[in-house]
Amino acid sequence: MHPGGDAVSRLGAVILDATGLRLTPGEKALFRATRPFGFILFARNIDTPDQVRALVSEMREAAGHAALVTIDQEGGRVQRLRAPRWRGWPAPLDHVAAAGARAAEAMYLRYRLIAAELHALGIDSNCAPLVDVAGPATHPFLRDRCYGESPAQVAAIGRAVADGLLAGGVLPVVKHIPGHGRAAADSHHDLPRVDCMKSDLQANDLAPFKALNDLPMAMTAHVVYGALDDRPATLSPPVIAMIRDEIGFDGLLMTDDIAMKALSGDLATRARQALAAGCDVVLHCNGTLAERQAVAEAAGAMAPRAQARAEAALTCRKCPDPVDISALQAQLDALTGGRMDG
Repeated sequence: MHPGGDAVSRLGAVILDATGLRLTPGEKALFRATRPFGFILFARNIDTPDQVRALVSEMREAAGHAALVTIDQEGGRVQRLRAPRWRGWPAPLDHVAAAGARAAEAMYLRYRLIAAELHALGIDSNCAPLVDVAGPATHPFLRDRCYGESPAQVAAIGRAVADGLLAGGVLPVVKHIPGHGRAAADSHHDLPRVDCMKSDLQANDLAPFKALNDLPMAMTAHVVYGALDDRPATLSPPVIAMIRDEIGFDGLLMTDDIAMKALSGDLATRARQALAAGCDVVLHCNGTLAERQAVAEAAGAMAPRAQARAEAALTCRKCPDPVDISALQAQLDALTGGRMDG
């Protein structure tokens, strides 16, 4: 299923991307030299199924190992694979609302179908579930990507999403730990700040992540939690310590994209700060070749503990459970009224 099948060994502590539909000579050289832990795909990397499979194979060949290849395939505004070549999905909250009391069942089916499409392309990870708990201040960029306002409901649906992906041979990445729902700003453009009591965070925002702390991978939030630190979570040793000790997450912890405007300073410094804070791997997107090289060099090779977490995560990759895809689609349609208009 994955070329090489080798154990993780001296991999770069980065997840990088490509500029187009195939790797450039410069990208191939960079990936050979730095051996990234993984790659992430965007819409600019997507054309036909055969093209995507070829690009994924090129990435792994250049990295020299069975690199993780992830993608953001949530649905709604955040989906890289789109109709007509692949299914178009409504926003997650729309499917949750349509399914009502059976939302967890519907979301399992939805993400099992998404997993089938990803696995067929050689993509073995998806940046989901998103278990940020929505609230009155949730920014519109995030609001309809959430699964609800109740921590218990969000956790239950998040578990269903993760289970659907894992059953389809795709590793879930739970995000945005320790919770982005209270943030009133879009971290792509600004640094959000959340000022509330730690006890409020514990009762609400942290709860779904604690319930899903056994998942193999998680992505940090570029959010300042005033009760914990004045640095954004991605760069904050106290917040990362809380993720490990209080939430109990001991899987592979990756940053959100360090090129986002929520963070300040040069990219190499951001990468070093994130790893020093306790993140295992740095995600860098949408940069020039020189910027990617600077980030990869600053990140260096994975620390031993990060390597161990990476190995544990990658062992969760498995062949998909056999299913009747058309039957799953019919079940989902019955639960959601056939809503497929993403």
